[in-house]
Amino acid sequence: MPSRRFRWPAAALLCAGTFVASAAPQPVPDTLTQRLRACATCHARVDARGNPVNDSFYPRIGGKPAGYLYHQLRNFQDGRRHYPVMTYLTEHLPDAYLREIAAHFAAQAPTVLPPTPVNLSPAQRDRGRQLVHEGDRGRSIPACIACHGARLTGVQPAIPGLLGLPRDYINAQFGAWRNGVRRAHTPDCMGQVAARLSPDDVAAVSGWLAAQPMPADPRPADAVARPLPILCGSAP
Repeated sequence: MPSRRFRWPAAALLCAGTFVASAAPQPVPDTLTQRLRACATCHARVDARGNPVNDSFYPRIGGKPAGYLYHQLRNFQDGRRHYPVMTYLTEHLPDAYLREIAAHFAAQAPTVLPPTPVNLSPAQRDRGRQLVHEGDRGRSIPACIACHGARLTGVQPAIPGLLGLPRDYINAQFGAWRNGVRRAHTPDCMGQVAARLSPDDVAAVSGWLAAQPMPADPRPADAVARPLPILCGSAP
């Protein structure tokens, strides 16, 4: 009895061809945006509805001054800051590429994040506001606004903003400075400030800052209105 060959219907063949074609790998564009998508995994997270997530461990870097971002990349690369993932990502990158990365993120619009309610006592709120706006002359602690700008959104070209940062992240950075885990170019002004703040002061400052709303325009200021009150190796 002669064998019969099974023949696929024409429609099935068409669908199979379409599936094969759609399964073919698509070329990935070699652009800076595409190459830096991995950074957005931590530094530009969004929830299921597409709303920005204010992560306690990974700050948002879009819109921060390019000089600041460049210095942080170098600090991870040179061992002044310690985080294994960032060290791994930066250790073999040439200096020119680090500057290109910093400029890329600096050109983005900063994300306006909602404040985080913090349960502070009236005395803690007053102390936090005092340190941020006035400092403590008796302990040679300058006001935060003297360096980070009157709106606390940072200053070009190398001073970051302080609003929109979670309290846990601010606490962690102060702890890193106090313990020598985080350092900057000499003179390390923030290392000096952190050493002069008590743990209660740090809690008051971080809680007060986290509870403040970001301005509608959160871009860094172009310049400070007066000379910096303390020498900073990272801020010319």
